[in-house]
Amino acid sequence: MLYFNKMNKKSFTLSELLLAVTILAISLGSILLALVQCFLLNEANRNLTIALTHAEYVLEEIKNTNFESIKTKIENGDWDWDSSEIASQGLIPLNNENIDTAVTGTTLLDIEVTVTWKDRGLRNRSTSLETLIAQP
Repeated sequence: MLYFNKMNKKSFTLSELLLAVTILAISLGSILLALVQCFLLNEANRNLTIALTHAEYVLEEIKNTNFESIKTKIENGDWDWDSSEIASQGLIPLNNENIDTAVTGTTLLDIEVTVTWKDRGLRNRSTSLETLIAQP
């Protein structure tokens, strides 16, 4: 009687296959997590760019105004906009976006435009631009 007691050296054992599948699953999970984080970071940066563009738009509106009336208009809230006022200017507002302006000084106006909005997950975000405008 002949017994074939040779193991086939060309195949993997069950433990080797389980180890390979475990390593593959952990690797794919890590890659998927990194990809999701990249998408979220991309959206946050897109929203920041839009907010800065809106702040620049308001600063240009202020610069195109007569110097003597800038301080009065800012104090009256002419450039303090909510989402509906932003949309009425032809801009696409962010989620719960608000634009607030502040001014200090008399002959040299220090103007600050602050944009606030809610990011995904309803996290409050804000950014601001500041400039000086002198009487011509």
